[in-house]
Amino acid sequence: MRITHLLSKRTAETPRDAGSPSHQLLVRGGYVRQMGQGIYTLLPLAQRVRAKVEAILREEMNRIGGQEMLMPVVTPAELWQRSGRYDAVGSELLRFVDRTGHPHVLNMTNEETVVDAVQANVDSYRQLPFLVYHIQTKFRDEPRSRAGLIRVREFTMKDGYSFHRTAEDLESFYEQVRLAYKRIFWRCGLRKVVDIRSDVGMMGGKVAHEFMLCSPYGEDTLLLCSACDYRGNREVVPAVRSYAFEEDLQALEDVATPGQKTIEEVSTFLGTSPQRCCKAVLFMAEESRPIAAFVRGDLEIDQAKLRNAARVADIRPLREDEMDAAGLVPGFVGPVGLDRDRVTVVIDRSVAETPNLVTGGNALDLHRRGFNATRDLVGFEPVDISQVLDGEPCPTCGSPLEATRGIEVGNIFQLGVRYSKAMELTYAEEDGSARNPIMGCYGIGVGRTLACVVEEHHDDRGPIWPASMAPYMVQICALQAKKPGVVEAAEQLYAALQSAGVDVLLDTREVGAGFMFADADLIAAPVRVIISPRNLAKREAELKYRLPAVPDGLPGSASLDDAVRVIGDVVEQLVASAHDLAGMPD
Repeated sequence: MRITHLLSKRTAETPRDAGSPSHQLLVRGGYVRQMGQGIYTLLPLAQRVRAKVEAILREEMNRIGGQEMLMPVVTPAELWQRSGRYDAVGSELLRFVDRTGHPHVLNMTNEETVVDAVQANVDSYRQLPFLVYHIQTKFRDEPRSRAGLIRVREFTMKDGYSFHRTAEDLESFYEQVRLAYKRIFWRCGLRKVVDIRSDVGMMGGKVAHEFMLCSPYGEDTLLLCSACDYRGNREVVPAVRSYAFEEDLQALEDVATPGQKTIEEVSTFLGTSPQRCCKAVLFMAEESRPIAAFVRGDLEIDQAKLRNAARVADIRPLREDEMDAAGLVPGFVGPVGLDRDRVTVVIDRSVAETPNLVTGGNALDLHRRGFNATRDLVGFEPVDISQVLDGEPCPTCGSPLEATRGIEVGNIFQLGVRYSKAMELTYAEEDGSARNPIMGCYGIGVGRTLACVVEEHHDDRGPIWPASMAPYMVQICALQAKKPGVVEAAEQLYAALQSAGVDVLLDTREVGAGFMFADADLIAAPVRVIISPRNLAKREAELKYRLPAVPDGLPGSASLDDAVRVIGDVVEQLVASAHDLAGMPD
């Protein structure tokens, strides 16, 4: 490809709305163009990288027995109604009616579609187990699209689904997929990806892992233990902090707190600390039932833990008009005396195990001292709904946890029979009985993987693509193109490398070296070949490298007579090294 023909406008200016490095550099480098909120066109440079990600995905999925298929972008609503998710999933599922009046959805995930396909083609235990996968466009009406390709509304996913006779067979295969995912990310050049236990969320099932790139631009909080290698998303890390207080129980008494609503205001007014207060956080479940969640005043509630504890699909903050309808007094809500027929009450362990707390009095300007949950509440079971913080104990070994941010690039789930049972997918067992196959689900975001490679490998000048990901392996830079012989030598080398099957980009523009090299840094071919009058005088081509790590022993120049062989050998070495799994952690 000649750079003059490349559909890619590069710029030195950083977009004003671009926060993460990948967003900045993919826009500056002419890889993507934003068409709308969370919707991007992948220009040729990005498409070439995406194709390399997809090739690795196919190789590793096929390696563990995967069969590629292609499911549609649009699905009749009837399938989602059968699974129960048409009404359970919120507004992020885009629903529409076609011209015949039939409701449809734009798929944001494909469990329903794959079950429909299997239902028509599998009827015997002899056909199990198997894995199918596809790479397809999805749409999620994401309200918080951000950071370029990291969080978008339209995106490409590799989805895989496995079907099994027993839970033990699923667990065994699940581990195969987990290792395949580690190989995929390693081959893509991602060395900072960790797999962690995670919440199952809307997918359902019992066990899930996320593959997270540790990055300050991530939206998820990860908690890692260096002592025992425990790793978890904060949404599922259990709190094991000590709540030991040796003191006598005080009597429950009302106390006037005029105008004191927040934990800070109340604790200051009463001469106590947030740790000795009970905080109420109010939500509305999608089932239209208010939830009053109570946690100690110095802690925060984790909404994923709360959803699971309350057994609801989704929650949102309760509006003030909804508080009035439920008989809740903003700023003065407490667990004693709440109408449990109208409000779901959830009590965190921190409240249950800390004595003599200050709570809301469920009346304007009123709080209560001396609240003790085990004495003052009847028929409740404390649960873990608090966020675990940096430095708190590891649930496995007790060592301090380290908090970091993470970008999710992949996830795997043990779904069980969540979908096969709901949609009445069965197969005939050996004894003739009808059983629901047990399912696993495995996803990787293609565009997000591309962006994460840039997040991990870049400098101020542009991306630093691993050899497995680079849009072009070689870029020829012809300096001082007006000088005799420069363009001719560059053209000859370009033609010869193309004939040798090397992905090569040619730049013979009459521009200064600084401008040309700045462009080359944004395109980031691992091998840069410089043809200049000075090099021509020596019958040489100069070789420079732009890689995350430059192997020892790579040549700094090659004679023009031998340049095709030398460059070809370098490219072959770099590609082989990029796909080498040596050093990949278990």
